[in-house]
Amino acid sequence: MPKALLLENLHPQARSILESAGYDVTTRTGALDEHELVEALEGVQLLGIRSKTHVTSAVLEQAPDLVAIGAYCIGTNQIDLAAAAARGVATFNAPFSNTRSVVEIAISEIIALTRRLTEFDKAMHDGVWNKSATGAHEVRGRTLGIIGYGNIGTQLSVLAENLGMSVVFYDTAEKLALGNARRMDTLDELLEAADIVTLHVDGRSGNAGLFGAKQFARMRPGAVFLNLSRGFVVDYSALRDAVVSGHVSGAAVDVFPVEPKRKGDPFDSELRGLPNVILTPHTGGSTEEAQEAIGQFVSNKVRDYLSTGSTTLSVNVPNLALDQQPGVHRLAYLHRNVPGVLAAVNATLAEHGVNIEGQLLATRGDLGYVVTDAGSAVDQAVVDALSSRPETVRLRLLS
Repeated sequence: MPKALLLENLHPQARSILESAGYDVTTRTGALDEHELVEALEGVQLLGIRSKTHVTSAVLEQAPDLVAIGAYCIGTNQIDLAAAAARGVATFNAPFSNTRSVVEIAISEIIALTRRLTEFDKAMHDGVWNKSATGAHEVRGRTLGIIGYGNIGTQLSVLAENLGMSVVFYDTAEKLALGNARRMDTLDELLEAADIVTLHVDGRSGNAGLFGAKQFARMRPGAVFLNLSRGFVVDYSALRDAVVSGHVSGAAVDVFPVEPKRKGDPFDSELRGLPNVILTPHTGGSTEEAQEAIGQFVSNKVRDYLSTGSTTLSVNVPNLALDQQPGVHRLAYLHRNVPGVLAAVNATLAEHGVNIEGQLLATRGDLGYVVTDAGSAVDQAVVDALSSRPETVRLRLLS
């Protein structure tokens, strides 16, 4: 029975799907450090994590049984993807499952900040009646600037327009504008045009330090700022200065450069104590609906990979969409992407009298992936011959 280790309090659906597929599943509520993770991965084929557990090259070197990693979140920067690929460990994430939840919290924070709800709430709790329209605005007619026009940015664009907002966006990649949204040629153009600026960029290293004092100075006086993307993208000391000076009228932040590993751990930030700043503990995608959808999506992906070899939407190995084919014996072969591998595979099968019923090949950078359906059983001699080839990364006999 294959073993799965699920960490960080994943939705029960994740465990249910894997147990139904015949896995021996162990769950833990918290994250593990490197030493703990190495110990826990002994004999484990499948690892499921969220954002707090770091799967380093050192961990992967000491986890020879590990075949797949499921990142039950959007980001994968907590995993050394290159090291995982080099060891034939396919990695899957959930690029779409919590999109709606992140968009809804962005909309709610935009309204809360433009209506000064946090300030009014604090005053009321302090026993002060401070009814005023000064500085409170409708979102209708305001311009929303979206930086990062991916899955979240595009859906936010649509909902914001439905609230009567104008939308401009900036992305380094060519993206189709939805509705009446307008693409800005430069980041500075967007900052000068927007009443509200919201970040939805990915975790690539090139986005580190994207937003600092220079960018805040470019924003319109009194504009609102949101970061629901990555903590390392923004200089929060510069944001504090912009908020305290009044140049930025309010901000909402859900992600931080360093985040506590466990619920209940202490937290500190230069943004604490500012009445017009909303701070949330990386809960943009944390709704019951999103977590259930993520649990289902990622568990189905890793289950299908281990049973059929399908790598659709894997973030680090070549993508092949595969179904289970009855009556065939499948070899899934991850290898170095060099000339002659496919010919060598087929020659080895022919030498052992194995007839090929179907075959698919895909490549991704330095890695190749060939899946072969054979009409007869593949014996150990074939497995040994292919496993011993210098190009071999990982060979699995699936049926």
